[in-house]
Amino acid sequence: RLRLHDGKLIKDRRYHLRTYPNCFVAKELTDWLIDHKEAPDRETGIRLMQKLMDHYIIHHVCDEHSDYKDAKLLYRFRKDDGTFPLSKDVKVFMRGQSLYEKLVSAEAPILKVREENSVKYQRTFLGSEMIDWLLQEGEAASRKEAVELGRALLEHGIVQHVSNRHHFFDSNILYQFWINFRRRRRLTELLNENSPRALSESPDSPFCLRKLNPEQGNTSFLSVQPNKEIKIVSAVRRSSITSLAGNSNPYFSAAPTLVFPPVAECNPKSVLKRPVTNEELLSPGAPYIKKTLTIVGDAVGWGFVVRGGRPCHIQAVDPGGPAAAAGMKVCQFVFSVNGMCVLHLDYQTISSLIMTGPRTLVMEVMEAIE
Repeated sequence: RLRLHDGKLIKDRRYHLRTYPNCFVAKELTDWLIDHKEAPDRETGIRLMQKLMDHYIIHHVCDEHSDYKDAKLLYRFRKDDGTFPLSKDVKVFMRGQSLYEKLVSAEAPILKVREENSVKYQRTFLGSEMIDWLLQEGEAASRKEAVELGRALLEHGIVQHVSNRHHFFDSNILYQFWINFRRRRRLTELLNENSPRALSESPDSPFCLRKLNPEQGNTSFLSVQPNKEIKIVSAVRRSSITSLAGNSNPYFSAAPTLVFPPVAECNPKSVLKRPVTNEELLSPGAPYIKKTLTIVGDAVGWGFVVRGGRPCHIQAVDPGGPAAAAGMKVCQFVFSVNGMCVLHLDYQTISSLIMTGPRTLVMEVMEAIE
């Protein structure tokens, strides 16, 4: 969007005696994507822009077209006309990005290489040091408000304690930014985010065992690809931004330190002894029983990993998570999710169903009779 503004592709345009501010012509933008190597061809360019429309980032200036047409039609970025939907999660993310840029550009930066337990960490800061900086820069009106902001950033995965053992405190505890906001991403990455390859190689698996520790000494940002042989499973954070609004988060109030299980592989070898088909699972007299599980997700997820497809199976269960408490076990097959039969779906689709559904998850599973 900023590059298009700089290149004057986004500007006020007149059509049928009416002026439309800050808009672009679809056909011109497709040309621009190809010329600037953001898309290899027009078809890919159209798919990229459709992706932005689907995520409410751009829209037709009169909302007469729900799809992106490679024609002389006017479209606009929602941030340019104030219609971009700012959820609480998006607001925290944007606030974190703004603070990061301000910190990196500061004359006396507080982000430094520091050492803890003989391990060096890049671009770290002390909790109290960050509080002082937020007050000095007018980013917070009081130390209490600054702590609440720091907690919101941590709960949304933007900052973290260097060894993942503490929440955010006004103390000499060492923290670091966990997201590299300055990594320039290419638009074509949008087209790969839902593909099986992207999910299996991403450090952010849509299904998680919980938030797990990175390898000891790993100082890379979350956006940097980890070792290709072992992928780190990362939590999908569903917690609200209550602390930003001035309320405490009950998930963290019980204990000041967080202890996480060891690193797990994101896409390990299947735990099934042999493949099982839907026909075999549902055939009369088959040695399987059906169970209904009600799983209430906590601040970091539901605590299980699902893999495979047609049918999917439970690959791993966090022993201390909500799924284990509800009776979920490894090797169970997923029959339904919130009343919808999912035997014919793959794990990416089931992932999307759960992540966009309610926090309380009702699943039917089938397990072998011992």
